[in-house]
Amino acid sequence: MARRFVIRATGPARPGQTATLSTALATAGLRLLDMDQHVAFGQVRLEALVETDDEVDVAALLPSAGDICGLDCRVEAVTPEITLGWAEEAASPRWILSVLGPRISAEMVAEVATLTASEGLTIERIKRLSAPPRLDAAPEALPHGACLQWRLRGESADPQALRERMLALSERFAVDVTLQSAELWSRHRRLVCFDMDSTLIQAEVIDELARRHGVFDEVAAITARAMRGELDFQQSFRERMRKLEGLDESVLAEIAESLPLMPGAERLMRHLKRLGYRTAILSGGFTYFARYLQQRLGFDEIHANELVIRDGKVTGEVAEPIVDSARKAQLLAQIAKREGLDLAQTVAVGDGANDLQMLARAGLGVAFHAKPLVRREAALSVSTLGLDGLLYLLEYPEQALDGE
Repeated sequence: MARRFVIRATGPARPGQTATLSTALATAGLRLLDMDQHVAFGQVRLEALVETDDEVDVAALLPSAGDICGLDCRVEAVTPEITLGWAEEAASPRWILSVLGPRISAEMVAEVATLTASEGLTIERIKRLSAPPRLDAAPEALPHGACLQWRLRGESADPQALRERMLALSERFAVDVTLQSAELWSRHRRLVCFDMDSTLIQAEVIDELARRHGVFDEVAAITARAMRGELDFQQSFRERMRKLEGLDESVLAEIAESLPLMPGAERLMRHLKRLGYRTAILSGGFTYFARYLQQRLGFDEIHANELVIRDGKVTGEVAEPIVDSARKAQLLAQIAKREGLDLAQTVAVGDGANDLQMLARAGLGVAFHAKPLVRREAALSVSTLGLDGLLYLLEYPEQALDGE
């Protein structure tokens, strides 16, 4: 009858250890079923699952510790109960939990570990994605922030309660705690769609236009009515556009050239382009300014609202279709289909209620520096880092990207 054993070898990492151990397994006539190796902080953990038909002492067949380059070897018999447990583990859902922020303290890690344990989730691995120095260094020493990625398995008893507890931790420690499913496409996102105002730029363009036209208070009052639910996006957009009637076209270029980019936008776009992502702006703002960002940052395509201009003046009219919440979600799906992508391969980033349908439709929806309502509704949110914090959620280590 076949018997199975796990051989665990640990110790200081040195060249040749895997070769020595695997040679010993072959010499002993053991069948190799599985193998895993991990090195961290100069220590190696090498594990092998082996099988034999003979009534042999597997431990006696292995070389001594000194003969395996200083590794300490242990042999454990695999019982049917252990095999059943492994099968159950393999069938458990996998998750990626990310902790991002200006710095990460030991207390923060302890709180996350306690939270995952209370939810019955097992930590399989913790990996740092941000570059040195220390995780709790002063923010100026970590220009792109700190990030720890946790690989988890298990089924949460109450996903909504877990989400709320994660948000509470985020607010308490001024970090972002996010959880996403480690499904097939999590490492293969190919399309990233962005809102523009207050996401790619630190401004609401329509407010800047209104300010220059002397109607800011009137436009702000319409916006406030929309926020209270008295107007939907299309109604509020039409009313605000009417207030801009007569605005001189020359103002547009002045505003475009002074638009402040969101921190991290240039670095994020540089890497997304280098990595082969398709990028798009899906905005309830205006094509004039989206086109300016397209030329500056290299977006593949833009979809926004047209400013109707006649005789050098904004007419206040609205060109159809208006890019509202439903239109953004529709555009995201259309682009994905055109590019031959599964929706799970898409990413959407936005800050307002007008982005919620797009965030929900995407494989990965990220609320960026968002209003409280949007943070609660979106699957993930980033509020403590710049836009380039998205690279951590896409699972890219900082050192691999920047070669630091």
